[in-house]
Amino acid sequence: MRKFLTALIVIPLGLVFVTFAVANRHFVTVSFNPFDSADSALSLSLPLFALLIVVAILGVVAGGLATWFGQRHWRKAARRHEADARSARIELADLRASVAAARQGQRQDPQRLPAPSGAGLYGPVGRDKQRATL
Repeated sequence: MRKFLTALIVIPLGLVFVTFAVANRHFVTVSFNPFDSADSALSLSLPLFALLIVVAILGVVAGGLATWFGQRHWRKAARRHEADARSARIELADLRASVAAARQGQRQDPQRLPAPSGAGLYGPVGRDKQRATL
């Protein structure tokens, strides 16, 4: 199904590009000298369809780069949060290991705290939506 949808989009788009290229195949001269447009050293002669396709590709690349640079703050924050989460996971594992070691070192204590009863806004009291202990 996916190949069919891709073909449904790519084939008509290719036909449009070929038709555009055939209709606009005359040559144009692009001058990069703003002071003397007749200077042939800084000019380029190419078909109009090629010029338009190159300009479109450059526009897509420039837009992609602008978006990528604009999102650098979010990528930096994501890296920082991932590092914080990794260090919290390591600290949690160390704490669990120390609690397990402490429990093995002592006998069962007959006096234990009762489990919280009732239900709060997000389920059992003392837990959040993901059932993590508060």
